[in-house]
Amino acid sequence: MYSGSCLCGAVRYEIHGDIDRTSICWCTMCQKQHGAANGPYANVASSALRITGGADAITRYASSPGVERAFCGVCGANLTWQMAEHSDRIAVTLGTFDTPYEGLVTDELHTDSKPGWLP
Repeated sequence: MYSGSCLCGAVRYEIHGDIDRTSICWCTMCQKQHGAANGPYANVASSALRITGGADAITRYASSPGVERAFCGVCGANLTWQMAEHSDRIAVTLGTFDTPYEGLVTDELHTDSKPGWLP
C-alpha cells in the first residue's frame, strides 16, 4: 500500500494495489500543470485509489478532450491524470506519495517536448 497527500495535507489518499507502470511525461501540458520540466506518474487501477481525506478539496480540470486532471483546490498540488476512455486506470503523481516509491520509472513519454535547458 502507498499513501500520499497534497502539499497542504487537505487531500489524502491510499493506493491499495499494484503500480502497473510509472512514467515521466515531457508534454507541454504536463510541464505547465506541474510548473516543471515533466510530470511523473504512477499508473494504477482506478479502484485501487481511495481518497481518505479532503475529497471536497479536489478540483478537476478537463485539459483536453477526454482527459481530466485533478489537483488540490487549496494548495494547487497536482494529484491525478485520467483519460475518460480508460476510466478503469488512473495516473497518480509520484511527487505526492508519502510512502517512498522505490521502483524505477518505466516509460518516458513525449520526449520531443523535453526542454533544451536540461543538462
